[in-house]
Amino acid sequence: MTARLKERYQKEIAPAIAKEFAIKNPMAVPRLEKIVINMGMGEAIANAKVLDTATEELKAIAGQKPVITRAKKSIASFKLRQGMPIGVMVTLRGEQMYEFLDRLVSVALPRVRDFRGVSPKAFDGRGNYTIGIREQLIFPEIDFNKVDKLRGMNISIVTTARDDDQARALLKGLGMPFRQ
Repeated sequence: MTARLKERYQKEIAPAIAKEFAIKNPMAVPRLEKIVINMGMGEAIANAKVLDTATEELKAIAGQKPVITRAKKSIASFKLRQGMPIGVMVTLRGEQMYEFLDRLVSVALPRVRDFRGVSPKAFDGRGNYTIGIREQLIFPEIDFNKVDKLRGMNISIVTTARDDDQARALLKGLGMPFRQ
């Protein structure tokens, strides 16, 4: 069973983008490479148990076990030593990536309070897009009664697009609700 969004990409979106940007080689058409979901938690320095609940929540959202990220450098003013666990992240590829993006665009984002669309300016110049989400409650997989604290996360969508215009066309085709 292939993801609904992947099928739509192959049948409709890819040919449309190839036509719009005059790309002759089908392998040069921009496509999704991976989606990285990251929850950075500074409070894990004082309380390491915070990571356990965050890991469970991220596993429910992504459908894949996250890895614990550790500090690269020691920063004395933050009471941070090198190698201390400070967050959790998960990298999605293939079918799971398309399934997650489908849920994000059609279910989670419309549940954000006062939602007018995501910023069309959050591209990095190389065709990658990052969204910051303030709370994990917008995902239906999270049980409202079990949440001890609101946690935000960054969702980075990595594409093979050469520039932001191609990436914007790809994400718009995949249903990303950009604000006007």
